[in-house]
Amino acid sequence: MDSNALKAFLTIVDQGSFSEAAEQLHLTQPAISKRLAALENQLGTTLVDRSHRQIRLTDSGSRLLPHARKILDEIHNARIALSPDSGLIEGELHIIASHHIGLHHLPKWLRRFKREYPQVTINLQFMESDAAYEQMRKRNAELAFVTLSDSMLPSFHVFAQWPDPMAFVVGADHPLASLKKPTLADLANHPALLPDTSTSTYRVVSRLFLEANLPLQPQMPTNYLETLKMMTSVGLGWSVLPLRMVDESLRVLEGVLAKGTEAGHPVTRVLGGIGLTGRQPGNAAKALLAIVQEEEGRSQSCPKIGVDTETSPF
Repeated sequence: MDSNALKAFLTIVDQGSFSEAAEQLHLTQPAISKRLAALENQLGTTLVDRSHRQIRLTDSGSRLLPHARKILDEIHNARIALSPDSGLIEGELHIIASHHIGLHHLPKWLRRFKREYPQVTINLQFMESDAAYEQMRKRNAELAFVTLSDSMLPSFHVFAQWPDPMAFVVGADHPLASLKKPTLADLANHPALLPDTSTSTYRVVSRLFLEANLPLQPQMPTNYLETLKMMTSVGLGWSVLPLRMVDESLRVLEGVLAKGTEAGHPVTRVLGGIGLTGRQPGNAAKALLAIVQEEEGRSQSCPKIGVDTETSPF
């Protein structure tokens, strides 16, 4: 099977449109249609149902889809293995970063990366972590730096991870700021400014209140932590934010307690760099991951970030 035809097939499926697939591959629409038709002729079956406005896979197309991705991944791996100079670091590197990582972690990585590897061109996209997983599945980037999900599919490989401790916070003038030992019951009396219900942060906080049989009053959900910080700082409610975001505009509610307990509730999440299982990162991606590991390990006062040493390709 021709790799260009397989790429055309996958791009049509992922984009859901012949015209958008053609634009992404820098082809004309007749050209991408011709590549798909050639693949269908070679296989002797129809892969895409063209009778509807929306792209729909036939049964044959659905069966081919995972094999097509694996074939192109192996071609990608072979090119890396057969590179005449395996130590050369150049070309273009496509990466994705969540907005929080883009603001608070990425600058120091890229500043050093551009200084050490000036021949690499960075193609960078910012998006929410859930969207990043989907774009990685479509092979639209080589690496993504995201909040790691507790429901992450085995098709994703974690190359590096590090903790991102969080804290219950309020604005300086919020009524909770004056309490010496606030409890979850105290927080339950005030609006909560939290990310969307699909996020790991919301699930952790929601579980605490559920286990304590307390109501949670989420208000104006947004996944932009800087927006949550602003709304919290002006007194619209309490929130849970990464410690590195805390400044003079916020007050940390030290050791938020459940009624009748003596220990606080630590809230943390894990950030990390992910790729696709079975798809080897190129030299530029390996170089960036090495910088991420070193910089994040250096910034943590706790043990260094976790790295999958058994399956990491470098």
